[in-house]
Amino acid sequence: MFVKKELIINSTTTEARIALLEDGQLVELFVERPETERNIGDIYKGVVHRVAAGMKAAFINIGWPMDGFIHFSDVGTGASELLGGVDEHIQVEGKRSRTAHYKRPNLKVGQEILVQIVKEPLGKKGPRVTSEISLPGRFLVLVPGASHIGVSRRIENFKEKKRLKAILQKIQPEGFGLIGRTVAEKRTEEDLTKDLKRIQRLWNMVSTRVSKTSAPARVHKEQPLTSSVIRDLFAADIERVLVDSKTLYREIRTYVRSVAPGLLERIQLHKEHGPIFDVTNVEGEIEKGLARKVWFGSGSYLIIEQTEAVVTIDVNSGRFRGKKDQEENNLKVNLLAARELCRQIRFRDLGGILIVDFIDMSQDKNQKRVLDEMRKELRKDRAKWDMAPISRFGIMELTRQRTKPSLVFTFNEPCPMCDGSGMVVSKETAVTQLENWVRRFKSRSGELGLTVRAHPEIVEFITKGLKSHIRQIMWANLMYIKLESDDSLKLEDFRCYSWKRGEDVTAEFRT
Repeated sequence: MFVKKELIINSTTTEARIALLEDGQLVELFVERPETERNIGDIYKGVVHRVAAGMKAAFINIGWPMDGFIHFSDVGTGASELLGGVDEHIQVEGKRSRTAHYKRPNLKVGQEILVQIVKEPLGKKGPRVTSEISLPGRFLVLVPGASHIGVSRRIENFKEKKRLKAILQKIQPEGFGLIGRTVAEKRTEEDLTKDLKRIQRLWNMVSTRVSKTSAPARVHKEQPLTSSVIRDLFAADIERVLVDSKTLYREIRTYVRSVAPGLLERIQLHKEHGPIFDVTNVEGEIEKGLARKVWFGSGSYLIIEQTEAVVTIDVNSGRFRGKKDQEENNLKVNLLAARELCRQIRFRDLGGILIVDFIDMSQDKNQKRVLDEMRKELRKDRAKWDMAPISRFGIMELTRQRTKPSLVFTFNEPCPMCDGSGMVVSKETAVTQLENWVRRFKSRSGELGLTVRAHPEIVEFITKGLKSHIRQIMWANLMYIKLESDDSLKLEDFRCYSWKRGEDVTAEFRT
């Protein structure tokens, strides 16, 4: 079945947001901010700080406040782990399974070790690292110090896999492993060779830095989020990349021209009035998608409760009535719920242990249908997952690979009033909401003057620095904004007053 895919890129003064749409529905959202840059893929020359034999792990000083955590099984087994969250599952020949028996590595306190981050820090846990370095390119992944050949499992055609493996074996440099990515499908030997040479040049630069740098220190920084998403996701199945920043538009075109010139015509610059996420209905989807209660049709809804370690999802039939046969009604609601909750899992980037409480079904065949529906929907997910059958209590347990904090923790920060027991919108998100409101106001009214009242912390944050956010917002919209502090407002609230009309126009230009 053909699925229409699009990438929508919104760049503001506080963050860059990338939305992946499938048939017009938001299924994945990536967020990057200057002060919270993405660390997955970064390479560090570290020092072993502590070896915990009982935990079968070691702690590596990489120059962060928190040590990196490396499990003994991750000493030399990192390529598939690194790519699982952003690319695809990897099928590797001659590579031992993560569940296989392994010997304790010979790690000693004070020993220098080259590691790469595969999972972002979460809460009080430091980043998870691996000692098997992997450098992704457009079509290939280079694994220094290895010898295996691998191909993405998302390439289903057996003949194509065999063809790619033959090419990889032919061009494989000595002392390096190679993995063919999904976008390598149908690519020529010349394309793969060019990509390999680009990655080898990058590895040579990393090697030089390693030899000249004292530990602990970073020796390689992975590409910014926008660049890596374009590298990993922009393939032939993406119909359009729509971006609202001229600078990003030029950067993306420059990169794609060098690796996939046939896709250039699919990159478009947003020229319509109003914020790009409004025009494409993404903003509303984000607001609905991050709510605790998620409606999914026929009056039914999900309740999603998230903690640091466990996510619980409760399926409720709500106002759904259906037929007289209760078992049939429950099956219908559960099938709809399975589709929506799989979309929510991808969109919110939920990881760790997930527990789903489906509506009770007495027949085994109906439980199997829901299980099959879950598997079908989860196959669209690039992250690794595993699932157990529905228990006799109607509970399903599943695990999903976590490489970074979920969107709930990205868009919110711990409330200073309740020491983390509640959440408030982050200042960056509040400013993004204000900036989009201003764009909406200017595009619809054409007015040139505005007074904005906001929480004092927001006013301080938005006016800080010579190139403050408020200056950039005014310049981008060619209008003047007067800021006033109002400590009676919540952090995420603001009130806007039109100079021309002399009245509060906040509600008129909401999403």
